[in-house]
Amino acid sequence: MLKPKGKKPRIVIAGGGWGGLSAARHLHTQGVDAEVVVLERNPIFWSLPMSNKWLIDVLNTDYLLHDMIGPSRKYGYELVQTEVTGIERDKKVVRTSHGQIDYDFLIVAGGIRNGYDAWFGNDEKAIEFTRRAYPSGYTANAEHVAIKNKIHNFKGGTMVMTLPPPPHRCPPSPYERACVMAWYFKKNRIPAKIVILDPKPRIMPIGIGFKAAFEELYPDIIQHIPNAKVKEVDPFNKKIVTTAAEVKFDDAILMPSHQAADMVWGADLIGKTADGKPTTWAEIHPTMLHAKEDQNVYLVGDVMGAVSKQFGYYPKSAHVANYVGKIVATYIGQRIKGQEVKTLLPDNLCYMMVSGEPKEAISVQFDYEIMPDGTISQNQIDIDIRSADLVEEDHKWAQRMYGDFLS
Repeated sequence: MLKPKGKKPRIVIAGGGWGGLSAARHLHTQGVDAEVVVLERNPIFWSLPMSNKWLIDVLNTDYLLHDMIGPSRKYGYELVQTEVTGIERDKKVVRTSHGQIDYDFLIVAGGIRNGYDAWFGNDEKAIEFTRRAYPSGYTANAEHVAIKNKIHNFKGGTMVMTLPPPPHRCPPSPYERACVMAWYFKKNRIPAKIVILDPKPRIMPIGIGFKAAFEELYPDIIQHIPNAKVKEVDPFNKKIVTTAAEVKFDDAILMPSHQAADMVWGADLIGKTADGKPTTWAEIHPTMLHAKEDQNVYLVGDVMGAVSKQFGYYPKSAHVANYVGKIVATYIGQRIKGQEVKTLLPDNLCYMMVSGEPKEAISVQFDYEIMPDGTISQNQIDIDIRSADLVEEDHKWAQRMYGDFLS
């Protein structure tokens, strides 16, 4: 037993990222008389938002790394560094590498895993080679250091980026990553070609803004190929076959499809399509945000499945994860207090740097509302004109977010 259960309701949070820590912090705001335990495998918080700027030394490491122990003490939750190895919902138990823990409410905020099986099936040799040689850099781990070294040590040639099909985690935005890499190569006179293999029919979101950046700032560096769904990846011979083109490369950042984290699959929370195939994301109540088949298990952040017939999924962004963490904390607080649970909706805001000198960015905003028929609608606002003001707003956004749950 990891921790014996007391008399108070226990809320276990599996995952200490933007969504999990936000939920823990805002349960404190709710004044809930409950025991809150966060299970997180990483010893320190690494911010994926802003990490693309770190790749090219626009930001230093201190901007991304944050202490998690201080906030846990301040907001009265227990932080346990451990790996979640399984969830038994029938017993209301989470299994970890340090033992099991009981819960009354469970918040699953485990993030994503990379779907390499779509390319390689069960070929573990190809998967492991690709992970090591061409890391995707979408989770808070050593892959970011590897990508930074890759960029700074690149001598020239073709750098391929395969973009994950939607829905996928963002930030880090793959288009922003291409832009900052192109800026770095241009600044340092590295004879590079960045080939973006995009499974979508066009650049989206902020299509006009990114298209302008590609064509006006980096016309000789960035080549964007739409409708390029990956059919075959040969990492050993540096070749990729897509529905639009066959490309050979000198180096690459290979980003496969994203799926909900392993813990969601192990808890049998993955939704199914009409023909019985896994959606690869958790099936949730669109407004109450608990598992469709388990009202005591909430899903927060990137693990979340579709919520609307109009737009499908909320953006798998840190902003949404943070906001949903607050909402779920409110819902659980209302339930424990015996109050009516009132529907709340998030919003989303993302900034993407397209130039490092002068520093310029573009942005996108999403607003949501419940329609008369009960469905959730989405309104998207793209700011396609790059400006220095948006870079400043990006920093203000990051500091506001860090201050919300990490200070």
